[in-house]
Amino acid sequence: MASLIRLVLARLRRDERGVVAVIVAILLAAGVLTGMLALVIDVGQIYQERDELQNGADAAAMGVAKSCALGVCTPAVAGQLADGNASGITGGTEGIELVCGSGSLGSCPRSNASLASCPPQPPNGTNFVEVYTETQMPSGSTLLPPIFARTLLGNSGYQGTTVHACAQAEWGAPSAATADDLTISACEWDQATQQGAVYAPAPPYAPGGGPAASFDQVLTLSPGNDAGCATEPGGADGPGTFGWAADATGNCTLSITGASFPAGMGGPLRASCRQVVRSAQQDETPILVPVYVSFNDPDDTFVLKGFADFVVTGYNLAPGFFAPDWLNPANTCEGMDYCVTGYFVQGVVPATGSLSGAYLGASIIDLTG
Repeated sequence: MASLIRLVLARLRRDERGVVAVIVAILLAAGVLTGMLALVIDVGQIYQERDELQNGADAAAMGVAKSCALGVCTPAVAGQLADGNASGITGGTEGIELVCGSGSLGSCPRSNASLASCPPQPPNGTNFVEVYTETQMPSGSTLLPPIFARTLLGNSGYQGTTVHACAQAEWGAPSAATADDLTISACEWDQATQQGAVYAPAPPYAPGGGPAASFDQVLTLSPGNDAGCATEPGGADGPGTFGWAADATGNCTLSITGASFPAGMGGPLRASCRQVVRSAQQDETPILVPVYVSFNDPDDTFVLKGFADFVVTGYNLAPGFFAPDWLNPANTCEGMDYCVTGYFVQGVVPATGSLSGAYLGASIIDLTG
């Protein structure tokens, strides 16, 4: 090797042409570039595995959080969602090291050297989940095997490395949201859900399926009747009533960020709201509605309680704008009996924001780390 270097130096003194090629040849002969290439490939594989494990942890945390928001935490969904983010380097598999969090999920460790670090746990009372993922091969091994390192670096005992990742997600009721203009009294929500104790099963449904007809409620347009109920403050609107919020967008929606929101729809039912109600009833899909406690006549506003998912089953809202109730035909309104019929379900709103609202069945999910 020393004589080869002396030869190169002598060549450098005479002619610089081809020197680069000679140096590369020397490094290859010495195994330096080959070793560097092997290191780059193996380290690159580890970084790819780290990215895939993080994507899997993110998806799994969101999936478990969604199951919890819908009523029953299901940690088992984590494995399927994590595997969906794996690639050929691990045979399409990822390992779930731990699923933990608030409530039934069980407490999370704060100091464990074998686990990837997650963000600090949220304050007490916050709904959250943490999912820890790790390398897992089809054989069950948690070691990511090297491609070259074991043979080219002369380390025959090196069998690979275990890569880890962690994701944290929170879920809860939004304190602000963009909701549809249909707004339903808090007394009605209290009565229909037994103050949040009972919800109808959410769509989609199998052919011929759906919730029991007893979930179906008839709501009439009569905000401000002050009938009240035992579960809400004095002056609350009574059960079985609905109203319309102001349409600030032209598409029958309103962004609500405070404790109250403006009333609207004093005239004929707008085309945009007809389309929202029609589509919801035909497609059997929930719409996000603000639930109001009372109507303030002087400033023409509703007092917000929270946000709920409501499935429209039928309506009779204007001459010629009618659909029979598909769940409970006995609740169908006709003639001058204007109403909306439907029921409340639990659902996840595709948005992010503050989780400090009153829980009425609608939740948002935030990936917090």
